[in-house]
Amino acid sequence: MEDTPNPAKVDNSTQGQFGIQNVYVKDISFETPNSPHIFLEQTQPKTELEMSTSSNKLNEETYEVVLNITVTVKVGEKTAYLVEVHQAGIFAIKDFSNDKLSYMIHSYCPTILFPFARETISNLVSRGGFQPLWLSPLNFEAIYAQQLQKQSEKEAVAEE
Repeated sequence: MEDTPNPAKVDNSTQGQFGIQNVYVKDISFETPNSPHIFLEQTQPKTELEMSTSSNKLNEETYEVVLNITVTVKVGEKTAYLVEVHQAGIFAIKDFSNDKLSYMIHSYCPTILFPFARETISNLVSRGGFQPLWLSPLNFEAIYAQQLQKQSEKEAVAEE
């Protein structure tokens, strides 16, 4: 005979609740400082990507998370274009431990926001007269793990 858990005895207090309340563009910028001459260049472009995240606690259960992406594409020494997108979301995050909450804000939420930012960047680049730029998928879980590793190494050095 199988034991069926008694719902009255099951402790669900450790299960967190998560919800997406809104996804929006907080800030957007596209610049082509060397147009129209840059369109005549034949040199292979070089792409630089900068990315960061930030968060803001709106109330006890609601957080704004912002994924900031800046892409600079250069042809030789000239900037072909620079695109910057701050893709934001408002997330309901409730009943998570501090470690899990940190993971949700710094890894899980940016993973949700990235496809929106990626599409916005591609659309802006296309509207600027360039070939669409499709950013490669990013593993925010691995990025978060690297940040935790660096932080623990710094703390270990500080304790010595």
